[in-house]
Amino acid sequence: MHLLLSAKPRLAVLCTALWAVLCASPSAWALDPPAGKVILTVTGEVANRNAPEGAAFDMAMLQKLPQRSFMTRTPWYAEPRKFTGVALADLLAAVGSKARTAKAVALNDYRVEFPVDDALKGDVLVAYALDDKPMLVRDKGPLVLMYPFDARPELRNAVNYSRAAWQLKALELR
Repeated sequence: MHLLLSAKPRLAVLCTALWAVLCASPSAWALDPPAGKVILTVTGEVANRNAPEGAAFDMAMLQKLPQRSFMTRTPWYAEPRKFTGVALADLLAAVGSKARTAKAVALNDYRVEFPVDDALKGDVLVAYALDDKPMLVRDKGPLVLMYPFDARPELRNAVNYSRAAWQLKALELR
């Protein structure tokens, strides 16, 4: 009887600790299914799925992830603009991916492949707001893969400009 009583408190402590670890680690969560219109699909090397092909996100799901903003100039805008969205690193953590390469796919079927490590070092955003306003399709939205060109001047080159895909609809991870 004494062993049973002492085992129960230990089991309770162990269960509580396990619960705390699972709650603290977003990559350990299963992704909820999107409630709204899907605006981004992530396929390929994806551990946390909410759809047969991978992970599907609506805007509300993206906005629940940690948010970041930065100001930068681009070849497409005359003045610096503020981009807000989800760091690519946080999105990859949410889907449980350790991919080495990614392919961004736009609404117009533009495709560009890039090494994930380069994007992570460059603090790339999956941006959904421009100057604190949602981006419409006619304004290069609803999502843009954006590099912080002003904060990291070494990113200002044709290769990275081509990787800053606007009207982003999908990421294929390998």
